[in-house]
Amino acid sequence: MSDTDEEQTQEKAKEQPVLASALSQKERETIAKLPYEQARDQLIHAVQALEAGGLDLDASMRQWEIGEALAKRAQELLGQVRARLDAAQQEQASAGAQAGTQSNLEG
Repeated sequence: MSDTDEEQTQEKAKEQPVLASALSQKERETIAKLPYEQARDQLIHAVQALEAGGLDLDASMRQWEIGEALAKRAQELLGQVRARLDAAQQEQASAGAQAGTQSNLEG
């Protein structure tokens, strides 16, 4: 994507109206503190509620927003774990590269 394309995309995003959220700030803060397993389980329930149908438009939108917030939280936590795993692998690779070298033995 060129700089011009990126600028146009950003301009379009600014032009779109921001919809009112069905979730309160407190609800968002609560979701942001959930452990992965709890976020995942609540996300499953939100999806099941949407798939079951029978909700009015407002309730459906609320379930959708809850699902989006829970999915974001789960992805955030998975990203943190991935970063920690990557760091541990790099550390292990670095230590392995030095293992048995003369400089490692001189310590």
